[in-house]
Amino acid sequence: MIFKFLNKNEGKPDANIESVNVACLLIHAAKIDENYTSEEREIIKKTVKKLYPDLSNLDKVVTQAEQKENDSNHIQEFTKDVKSMSTENKIIIVETLWRIILSDGKSDIYENNLMRRLAGLLYLDDKIVGETKVKVLNNK
Repeated sequence: MIFKFLNKNEGKPDANIESVNVACLLIHAAKIDENYTSEEREIIKKTVKKLYPDLSNLDKVVTQAEQKENDSNHIQEFTKDVKSMSTENKIIIVETLWRIILSDGKSDIYENNLMRRLAGLLYLDDKIVGETKVKVLNNK
């Protein structure tokens, strides 16, 4: 018990848990159109690796995230860790979300609704989310 008190990381999210939650959020977006592809999985892996370059067990993190997302029925638990990230990292995540959503060439009302909800949950301005979508569309 005293060791917990002396632990400097107390209250900070564990990087592995945080990476799983970020992957869960991305997987949720990939599954919202009921078509989770290998291309979307690769996009997710690249983003997790970019955000957590020291992560040695990337495949295990993504597999854990797929299971956790499958067992969950809401996204708030996935956004907890993302809220505390820097704006730069949040934008990387939003850009990845749009790349996943637009990987099939279109976004439907459920995907657009997800992005509007996430903008609020992640404390991001709708303008940033919209500009990021345009950026992703222009880079296709």
